[in-house]
Amino acid sequence: METWSVAADGGRPDGRSCSHLEWVVPDVEASPGKGGGADTPAGCAECAARGQRWVHLRLCLTCGHLGCCDSSRGQHATAHYERTGHPIARSAERGETWAWCYSDEVFLEHR
Repeated sequence: METWSVAADGGRPDGRSCSHLEWVVPDVEASPGKGGGADTPAGCAECAARGQRWVHLRLCLTCGHLGCCDSSRGQHATAHYERTGHPIARSAERGETWAWCYSDEVFLEHR
C-alpha cells in the first residue's frame, strides 16, 4: 500500500498539513497514464470527447478519474475536484511521484 505525506514546498510555510489522506483509496493507484482500471482511457476522456489535447494528466486518488492538468485547456482534473469534492490527485506522468491536495493546497510525496 502506498503512503502519502506532505512534501516540502519552498514557496509555502513549514508546518502545513493535509487533512484528506483518508480519501485516498489504495486500489485506485495505477500505472502512470493508465487511469484507475481496465475501463479507464489512457488520456483525458473529456478532452478526447471534445477533440482537444491535454498537456499533463492527473489521477484522482479517490475514484480513479483521469483528467487533464490546469495547464491544459479543459482543466478537467480541477473540474472533477470541484464537481465531486475528491480532494487529492496525483500526477499520472511517468517518473513523477507527487500528488496535490486541492482542499489544503499542499503537495504530497509518495513514501
